[in-house]
Amino acid sequence: MDFAFDARTEELRARLLAFMDEHVYPAERIADEQRAELDSPWQTPRIVEDLKAEARRQGLWNLFLPGTEHGAGLSNLQYAPLAEILGRSPRLAPTATNCAAPDTGNMEVLAEFGTDEQKKRWLEPLLAGEIRSAFAMTEPEVASSDATNIETRITRDGGDYVINGRKWYISGAMNPDCEIFIVMGKTDPDGEDIRRQQSQILVPRDTPGLTVKRAMQVYGYEDHWHGGHAEVVFEDVRVPASHLIGEEGGGFAIAQARLGPGRIHHCMRLIGMAERAIELMCRRAVSRTAFGKPLAQQGVVQNWIADARVTVEQLRLLVLKTAWLMDTVGNRGAHTEIQSIKIATPRAVVAILDQAVQLHGAGGVSQDFPLAELWASARTLRLADGPDEVHQRSLARREIKKYL
Repeated sequence: MDFAFDARTEELRARLLAFMDEHVYPAERIADEQRAELDSPWQTPRIVEDLKAEARRQGLWNLFLPGTEHGAGLSNLQYAPLAEILGRSPRLAPTATNCAAPDTGNMEVLAEFGTDEQKKRWLEPLLAGEIRSAFAMTEPEVASSDATNIETRITRDGGDYVINGRKWYISGAMNPDCEIFIVMGKTDPDGEDIRRQQSQILVPRDTPGLTVKRAMQVYGYEDHWHGGHAEVVFEDVRVPASHLIGEEGGGFAIAQARLGPGRIHHCMRLIGMAERAIELMCRRAVSRTAFGKPLAQQGVVQNWIADARVTVEQLRLLVLKTAWLMDTVGNRGAHTEIQSIKIATPRAVVAILDQAVQLHGAGGVSQDFPLAELWASARTLRLADGPDEVHQRSLARREIKKYL
């Protein structure tokens, strides 16, 4: 087996690592200072636009899309190590390179299922980084871990669809640059096939009846960097029938197509978070003394760092295997591995970040280090794209079926 990255991946990795060192890491503190001066915390600091311009100049843009028409033409296996690098600065790096969720998933949906008109109106400005978007699926009144529970209604009325429902934790919706929502709801709530009841539809932000009510907090954070996680209400929201994505009843299949690559992206970014945590642990360990000797000489600290390194190497290999399978046999053929990384990666990275917080003491829970924010983000990903238990249930059933 050849574990080496190909020449193009290595070249992009080198350019992206240099971009992080020269531009992204130095911009983190500047971005904090600029945000404090803005009229609204949801506005984007000026330096983010500078980073985007530099990334485009260097050709580090839309790396996630496999097609050369819209993206860099990379396979999942080629993009995975780049997503890991972006994960080291999740507040800035994905946005700077136009590889940030939920825009990535929305662009994938539009590229694969959108009409020419939908691509012209929404995909092109998203690809150019001129606007942002949101994906509205999760609801507060039902267990959204089972997507068939979704209650939002999308009702045909002549040449229009009318949407009624309430969503929450809709990522990106607080961003003033968010101009389009992809909304999932039921067009056929009484249909016999529960996986054909749902559809997805495009709703411009300024459509009458769409109300962004409030920002939802995540462990006390409002996540200004990613446009927040909002509660959104749809009251008799009317859009043309041409805004439907794909066909009626195709929403569930579109969601599954969207989530497969998304889980690879999340997991590789999580590994990048873990790598940054290990780096911070090592720097802290060699710079602090307790009970007469450096923390780096304390046995428990050495154990934490060693175990973290072993865990990251294991996770990376599993995620890269999953990316390779997605490229060679498709998402369906990689179903077991996709669910495996979704279970294992967030859980393990949360543990590494928790130990990094512990090693930093009071500093670990403060705003002076990125660890607390990284921990909150990683812990949330044990729920996003389906909670651990849903994937464990599905994975176990698939394993047991082999013996029936």
